[in-house]
Amino acid sequence: MQNYLETIAAAAAAAAIALLLVEVVHRLVRRLGRRSLLMTELTQHAHRSFQAAATVLAVQFAVRLSTGYAVGTPWRQVVLHGLVLAVVAATAWLVASLLVVVEDTALARFRTDVPDNRHARRVRTQVVLLRRLTIAVIVVLAVGVMLMTFPAVRGIGAGVLTSAGVVGVVAALAAQSLLGNVFAGLQLAFSDAVRLDDVVVVEGEWGRIEELTLSYVVVQIWDDRRLILPTSYFTSTPFQNWTRTEAAVLGTAEFDLDWAVPVQAMREELRRLVESTELWDGRVCVLQVTDATGGTIKVRALVSAADAGSLWDLRCLVREHLVAWIRDHRPTAMPRSRTEVGDAGGALPWQWITPRRPVRRRQDAELPDDARVFGGSDDGEARSEVFVGPEETVDSRR
Repeated sequence: MQNYLETIAAAAAAAAIALLLVEVVHRLVRRLGRRSLLMTELTQHAHRSFQAAATVLAVQFAVRLSTGYAVGTPWRQVVLHGLVLAVVAATAWLVASLLVVVEDTALARFRTDVPDNRHARRVRTQVVLLRRLTIAVIVVLAVGVMLMTFPAVRGIGAGVLTSAGVVGVVAALAAQSLLGNVFAGLQLAFSDAVRLDDVVVVEGEWGRIEELTLSYVVVQIWDDRRLILPTSYFTSTPFQNWTRTEAAVLGTAEFDLDWAVPVQAMREELRRLVESTELWDGRVCVLQVTDATGGTIKVRALVSAADAGSLWDLRCLVREHLVAWIRDHRPTAMPRSRTEVGDAGGALPWQWITPRRPVRRRQDAELPDDARVFGGSDDGEARSEVFVGPEETVDSRR
């Protein structure tokens, strides 16, 4: 009974001293590190784990010293073994907390609340995935060390090592899908194919990468739905990434109109519209006739915006404004079907319209900038250099 009381008293005293020292160190670091981000992160994330590790280690030393003369006591071995397990667990917690502190300190240098945050989002994606991987490795190692403290497990260690190859093959076959997703997650993190907050189009849905783990990816759809996909989807299936190189994107608004539409007047109206809204980033404003079949022509308005959300609103604004402009100012340009009754010798008025004099066509140098996608401006010239068609091959038989 005296040994029990001495051990309990020693353990309580050691725990109290450890807690007091940790608290003093915590307050000192918090006071001295008010202007240091690293010190602030240490006081916030590593305080509890450091407190637990120091307390358990102090109790272990106290129990060992207080029971030094009771080596053969059975309860001493049980208590010391439990304290060893607690020390391993507390140390793993402390190491994981320190890694989180280092990662958060590194992430603080890369802000994602700025317009050009592509590099920051890339670093954040890699650090988040590495954090989860390292914590998983620490937990596995801690559990392995704790199991090796048991003599029965240590005795079969040689047999486990001998059959490690067979077990590894069986585990790889059983967890093929899981391992594939893990490696796919690492590939996504370091290949820069997709990052957190990237705007993507997957499965016909437009959304933003909200969460990226080693096994799955969460895509926040524009209407606040969540699309959850395995990470292997992004390495085996084509998808659209609208913000891989930059956030600025191009978008179109298409109209099926009658041949009587005044294209140049419509082009000027589009220019007036985009110059009056903050949604346009000032890069691209082009209106072209892209098709003329089936009794109607297809007019496409190409505009640009600083990000995908602004582009969506800008495209909707262009459609609404030009539809109202055609309805109110150019009603003859609305799509319609024509039916002619009679033949060329009839007396209908439109069959005897005198052909007008041919209108001189503008040369390429006279075309306005908003009539060409590949040229007319610095941005258009850059696209022209990128999108070059295949060279024509000469027939060798000629």
